Amino acid sequence: MNRLIAIDLPNSAAFVDAFQRIWDRGDAAFPIDQRLPGPARDSLLAELTPAAVVDASGEHQLGDSEPVEPGDAVVLATSGSSGNPKGVILTHEAIAYSARITNQRLGVDPATDKWYACLPFAHVGGLSVVLRSLLGGVAFTPTADIDESSLRLAAETGHTMISLVPAALDRIDPIAWRTVLLGGSAMPATLPPNAVRTYGMTETGSGVVYDGLPLDSVSVRVVDGEIQLRTPTLARGYRSATGVTELPMSGDGWFRTADAGELDHNGMLTVTGRVGDMIVTGGEKVWPEPVERALQSFPAVGDVAVCGVPDPSWGHAVVAVIVPGTSFVPDLESLRRWVKQRLPAYCAPKHVVVVEAIPRTALGKVRRREVEAIASRALL
Repeated sequence: MNRLIAIDLPNSAAFVDAFQRIWDRGDAAFPIDQRLPGPARDSLLAELTPAAVVDASGEHQLGDSEPVEPGDAVVLATSGSSGNPKGVILTHEAIAYSARITNQRLGVDPATDKWYACLPFAHVGGLSVVLRSLLGGVAFTPTADIDESSLRLAAETGHTMISLVPAALDRIDPIAWRTVLLGGSAMPATLPPNAVRTYGMTETGSGVVYDGLPLDSVSVRVVDGEIQLRTPTLARGYRSATGVTELPMSGDGWFRTADAGELDHNGMLTVTGRVGDMIVTGGEKVWPEPVERALQSFPAVGDVAVCGVPDPSWGHAVVAVIVPGTSFVPDLESLRRWVKQRLPAYCAPKHVVVVEAIPRTALGKVRRREVEAIASRALL
């Protein structure tokens, strides 16, 4: 019987060793996010029901647990940007395919390339670097060190490739790396030439669209504004305490991402946000991410999230929730003028709420529902 084994270890060689031992005996691995507080960790264990957990003191049995299928390799908790986390089941076949087509697109050379694997291994963006390295025979360093000095030292000691969230881009000298993968949140307006924008999710086993174009064997379509995918890297389903449930699929077999986007005549994909995040204000449709990019370029804005709140005149009003980047707090009219110079006037925020931090997932995605709640409370 194949079992699900949790790994409660930080990014490290010890994590990789535990992971490989789990695979060697035919079990599936479930990495636990090291930043989870105790109650959230316990809740996740109760939901995904691993049979045992490996931590710094060894392996500990947890009791009765539903087995996994023989081909199951990994169960990953989703980031939870739009609700409670789910346990996404990735198979060995899907993971191997993902590693192969990713390495092909990036032109990875095992003789010269080396990954700096620093994103959390409990999330697909971090674990996929480990998996494609192991399966592709590529050297890598497993670490949680992402301070500027560690990143500089990594570039100086033969590391050629790194995967980061966009917010960490300013911690590195991009030119010191052959390739910088970026995913997980809205991209800055300008990117270095060696940066690769990735689009994907836990259910697709990491990014499947690079710089707007799908990887080999991946198909993309947009139906009624929703991005839908066909990919051999797709997860088998969702694991929970009540059993395995299916992914959201269309009637003709496409994975429904719940992301909104557009395809141009060359097949280039532009992701505009989550389907449920669109703001309808005065009959006009406003996507938060383009407004966020515009506001992020305002000199006194350190971080920003945009949402809509109910409004009796407009249906919904656009709200900018900002973290000031300096001691100067920008006023509403300055921000409105800034946005109007870059986007249609109806995209300009009608309210500004100042906060100390934007609620985000571990990979930098805005927690939209939390932002809406903050804005609604502030504007009561």
